[in-house]
Amino acid sequence: MSTRTLISPAQLARPRGRLIYWIAFAVVVGGFTLVFLGPLYWLVSSGFKSAQEVIQTPPTLIPGSFEAGNYSRAWEVMDLAKLLFNTLYYAFGALAFQLIFDVAAAYSLSKLRPIFGKAILGMMLATLMIPATVLVVPQYLTVLDVPIVERNLLNTPWAIWLPSVTNAFNIFLLKRFFDSIPRELLDAASMDGAGPMRTLWSIVLPISRPILGVVSIFAIVGVWKDFLWPMLTLPDPAMQTLNVGIYSLSNGVPANVLIAALTIASIPTLLIFLIFQRNIMAGLTAGGLKG
Repeated sequence: MSTRTLISPAQLARPRGRLIYWIAFAVVVGGFTLVFLGPLYWLVSSGFKSAQEVIQTPPTLIPGSFEAGNYSRAWEVMDLAKLLFNTLYYAFGALAFQLIFDVAAAYSLSKLRPIFGKAILGMMLATLMIPATVLVVPQYLTVLDVPIVERNLLNTPWAIWLPSVTNAFNIFLLKRFFDSIPRELLDAASMDGAGPMRTLWSIVLPISRPILGVVSIFAIVGVWKDFLWPMLTLPDPAMQTLNVGIYSLSNGVPANVLIAALTIASIPTLLIFLIFQRNIMAGLTAGGLKG
């Protein structure tokens, strides 16, 4: 059974059909490339312009005065090294907590089958329908005075780590992948004397590397791009993340230097996407194992 396409194989075999096909292909690919890479080029090129050239109308496509020193100046003026270290510290801390608790929750729901497991999963998924802004006030009040322990977590990494631990979307992704693992593997491990923890560590986790990579990327990028929550919970300049720190120090900074700082802040997430884009798609589409 042949697959229907916009251009039939007979038309594509003709010179005119091939010409139309490649023209349409070049236009579509060129248009999407311009849409996605255009803003990135504008961001990077504006960091090389002078302060007057950045704000002039009409804007220039190519920098008239190539000022590479804007990036080194932004690094020094805004203390990007400190802000970058803070952000990495918060991101990998959140990653560690998410891998520990989300994997445990997903494994329990998928393989241990607790009582009311389906109801618990349903309530978790229901939280995805709640806008994040609605949760800001109750989360802030909780961080301001944590129940039972009665501690203020403002200006501490725990203010970033604790709210990010229970991620319903990541738990759902992990559970979906764990569900695809054949039950025979777990039964064989159980017959060899392996308990639930040993089975998780020796059987499930090695198989789950693709989805663990996806969850790791989501965890790091989620902390990296967040702005509102770190701004509320980390008012101390020495504790701020990259996004909040650049915003706090933007007053009085020339526009070209500010754009250079924003470009530097965007580089890590772009690199993560470019390097791990295949892993992201592989992890999201992984739904079964071949025997």
